[in-house]
Amino acid sequence: MKESGCKMKDADLKKFKELLLKKREDTSKEISGITSRFDATLKEKTGDLSSHSYHMADQGTDAMEREMAFARGAKSGRFVHHIDEALRRIEDGTYGKCFSCGKQIPMARLKIVPHARFCIGCKEAEEQGKVKE
Repeated sequence: MKESGCKMKDADLKKFKELLLKKREDTSKEISGITSRFDATLKEKTGDLSSHSYHMADQGTDAMEREMAFARGAKSGRFVHHIDEALRRIEDGTYGKCFSCGKQIPMARLKIVPHARFCIGCKEAEEQGKVKE
């Protein structure tokens, strides 16, 4: 079976849906962990009764940790969005089709990046700014 023009089998779609749901669950747990760490105040972490760090280095470390947690949370949130979009494409029958050229995305790529929207050639072109969705 040629991957470029054939529709994906139902069994393959089911496997990809399960994989995507598992990745979504794992990422949601990761986001929850990041959120709980992000929400923890210095007072809760150290047992200190004041609401401020005493040392400027502690304040800088706290700020850096919060910024890194925010960046990880934002990245994970974008990943969940891409997973949700892939799940939507499974439901509407467009999963595995390249957004740019319309050809079937090779199974090897989908196994590695199950939320992929582009085939390799179109993804490379998109990264170089040559593809418009």
